[in-house]
Amino acid sequence: MTKRYLMRTYGCQMNEHDSERIAGLLEADGYSATSDEADADVVVLNTCCIRENADNKLYGALGNLKVLKEQKKEQNQDLQIVVGGCLAQKDRDLIQQRAGHVDVVLGTHNVHRAAELMSEAKLNGPITEIWEEAALDEAEAFPSALPVKRNSDYSAWLTIQIGCDNSCAFCIVPSVRGVEISRPVSDIVDEARRLADSGVSEITLLGQNVNSYGRDLALAARKSGEQVRVRPMFAQLLREVGSLDGIERVRFTSPHPKDMTPDVYEAMAETPACVPHLHFPLQAGSDRVLKRMHRGYTGERFLEKIEQARETIDDLAVTTDIIVGFPGETEEDFVRTLEVAAAAEFDSAYTFVFSPRPGTEAAEMVDDFCDPDEVHERYERLRTVIRRSALMKHQARVGRTEEVIVEGPSKKDLAVLTGRTVHNKLIHFPSDPLKIGTFANVTVTEASYQFLLGELVEVTRKPRHRTKISVTAL
Repeated sequence: MTKRYLMRTYGCQMNEHDSERIAGLLEADGYSATSDEADADVVVLNTCCIRENADNKLYGALGNLKVLKEQKKEQNQDLQIVVGGCLAQKDRDLIQQRAGHVDVVLGTHNVHRAAELMSEAKLNGPITEIWEEAALDEAEAFPSALPVKRNSDYSAWLTIQIGCDNSCAFCIVPSVRGVEISRPVSDIVDEARRLADSGVSEITLLGQNVNSYGRDLALAARKSGEQVRVRPMFAQLLREVGSLDGIERVRFTSPHPKDMTPDVYEAMAETPACVPHLHFPLQAGSDRVLKRMHRGYTGERFLEKIEQARETIDDLAVTTDIIVGFPGETEEDFVRTLEVAAAAEFDSAYTFVFSPRPGTEAAEMVDDFCDPDEVHERYERLRTVIRRSALMKHQARVGRTEEVIVEGPSKKDLAVLTGRTVHNKLIHFPSDPLKIGTFANVTVTEASYQFLLGELVEVTRKPRHRTKISVTAL
């Protein structure tokens, strides 16, 4: 009988991409996917450690899996449990100490070893393998070089860079993802071309700090004696990927405001495939808090960069991340964050209450932790400001016709389809069934701060990818 795996992913797009690669490795090893724990021969939990409740989610899930594993054992069935990702990288042996029924713990640098470690664990018992840094071999350093089982046929992640050289006080990423390593431009473009040839229309370039992409490559070239300028190459990469036949939308996440330069805006404006959407993490508006965070810019400088982006890129949507209650944040500091957020007029924002992560500088600022009740009150005030600007931005789109990519039927109403605009906005519209990945024009009729409603005007292009037929269905 076919072995089955269940994949659960926590966290960011990088984790989603890693999960697709682990799934690809498992399918190459003879497994097929299932959504039912009871049918699974292996359950993979790909973890995140950015938020405090990530630990609770993991150990809660592992507790439930322990019961399932014992039940299967009574029925002479096996269940392997694999924990990977950032939390595995950070906690290492602690996971098996707290959950001895876990078979494999692997980190962020040895994703390519998932299937091998599972086989080793079957023979030798539970195993923890955490690499301190990425291997120099590109197949080991970059998940994009591994087999893949993508969740979408028309859209794909493409890793351009791993690791991060910044030292933001609240962030654990450099500890669990390592230093910045950029993938060569030619390798990225070659993979993007293969994706286009397979029917992919939309690519999202992934990195912890995408707009510093290539700086390490330039430094290495200079050390070898080449006469090169040590500067990021991200704008060049956007132009090259965006010029490929078949690629109609190029997105990227996430840039760092301190490293954003005008040439990136120009590349976005001059490359039709580059979408007019910029995710630009603010984190805080107070200069004092930004300095304590080690962000490298001021609130005023942040607003200047957004203004420059909007002057260069027509009809630009801007989204952001903001942390409330960073250690030492005063009411004056928070009011400044509200002012900057209001002035920026974000289309939407991911807002977070500060969560101390062991191993970060901010986690040691215990004496400066903010009162939880005050933080909650501030959080609600921030959400009010964000919702106000989001609603304003969305209402301005009423009456406009937007090109969308169909993502499938609405979860609440199968007679309603959901699509995504170039600005990364969800729009719901009634329609007969359309194939996922179809391009269509939809006129916006109503707006909320979260999404748009519309009416289908016409289908503009059918998807280029082929529908895959399961062998078991034949």
